Amino acid sequence: MKICLCLQRRFAYIGHSLAALVQEEHPDTAFCAYVYTRPSFDFLEAQQEVPYTALLLDEDIHEEYKRESLDPEYLAWLEKEYGLPHLWPYLEIDRIVRHDQLVREYPHDALRYTHEEMLRILQVKAKRVIEFLDREKPEVIFFSAIGAVSLLLLYHIAKKRGIRTLCLTLNFLPGMIALSDHYAYFNKDRTAVTSERQAMAQALITKFREKPHKYSEIHDPTKQKVNREQQFSFLSPKNLLRSARWFSHLLREHYERRDRFDYSYIHPAYYLLDRFKRKLRNLRPVAYDRFDASENFAFFPLQLEPEISLLLLAPFATDQIHVIKQIARSLPVGYKLYVKEHPQMVPYRPRSFYRELKKIPNVKLIHPGINSFELIAAARLITTITGTAGWEAVLLRKPVITFGDIFYNPLSSVKQCASYHDLASLVKTQLENFNYNEAELVDFVAQALAYSSPVDLLYLWEKETDEAKKKNSLRPLAAAMAQVLGI
Repeated sequence: MKICLCLQRRFAYIGHSLAALVQEEHPDTAFCAYVYTRPSFDFLEAQQEVPYTALLLDEDIHEEYKRESLDPEYLAWLEKEYGLPHLWPYLEIDRIVRHDQLVREYPHDALRYTHEEMLRILQVKAKRVIEFLDREKPEVIFFSAIGAVSLLLLYHIAKKRGIRTLCLTLNFLPGMIALSDHYAYFNKDRTAVTSERQAMAQALITKFREKPHKYSEIHDPTKQKVNREQQFSFLSPKNLLRSARWFSHLLREHYERRDRFDYSYIHPAYYLLDRFKRKLRNLRPVAYDRFDASENFAFFPLQLEPEISLLLLAPFATDQIHVIKQIARSLPVGYKLYVKEHPQMVPYRPRSFYRELKKIPNVKLIHPGINSFELIAAARLITTITGTAGWEAVLLRKPVITFGDIFYNPLSSVKQCASYHDLASLVKTQLENFNYNEAELVDFVAQALAYSSPVDLLYLWEKETDEAKKKNSLRPLAAAMAQVLGI
């Protein structure tokens, strides 16, 4: 079997470890890879563990658009063959191409490319992806996250051609990660619901209800800097010296890096400028409203951006202020809408965003330091685009309305809003005729467990620095990959 790995940025090191672990147990398995960022590509070329049959670097392909002539006939063919139903979703999902973000910090939003240049980028990447698939002929394409032009092309071209897709899917279960053929939903298999898994599922649900907790310590709100005092801790002499040393290192390294001309490269000057603007932004206080557990309210947690939780899972709900306005006008008279910032977004969100929210008369902006579980417990309704809070609310027997594709949508206690015209009716239904089914939830979690591995991928991805420990922690996931694929 040949597997094509999609290795996006820092995930390249984790994805490579998975390939090495699979090959340890199944030496006949072959790998090729589509890679993002030149340092990751250089690492994969230099390593000796896995003999990749081919490595394709996105940054090299991207450069070709400058020499590519726009071919309307090719784009028309591409749209006919692989449109969704049109081609714009492939561009809209890419935060660098579309918004010049990632290389610049949110809330920076600029048009880096013209309309024609974007089409040429799409055109050249589609050509190279199709050539790559024709040449390598993988039987499976493995995704960690789908957040760029080529990755979405690979996913949908694979689906159209009958090439199996295998996606890492967050299931919001503590210390676990799921594998699925779809990027948003779990595989459906009723035979996976055994009495043993039902017992495990019930135990997980009961444990959560007794003591609600986040699914990964990466998202522990107590570890986030949500107060102004915390934001300015960098001004201490010790931290200032550390920051100066780090920036000096970046500056020296800049002139030696092979990737400094790549479109995905973060220039040290922008690194410094954006961080300065972020600290300056936090000089301005935010007027938060008081949390009153006795009043009737719906809860809406703001989400991280730019992230695939919006760009991929909810492409028509990326304007969170607009979503909030629609929810607010769909609530019964006398209800408030409590809006709480994502703890990780506190230093990034412009204060003008909050001022716009405060113009909505029945909206309250709640301090990000307040525990979300308290808000969920007191709320009459939880509204979320595709957030973790929706799943936490499900576990706590609360009605939920979502605005995007998320794995818990199939549950009867959750209503997905596909049109704002239906939102007021959905709110009324969830408040007055809420349907909760405990047996359904237990079976749903049991099914999720069947495709899950005990791996805290977020921690390994973002925090773990010991490569040997990281690789060893990935063994359950590598074994699950082999089992799911029937290797």
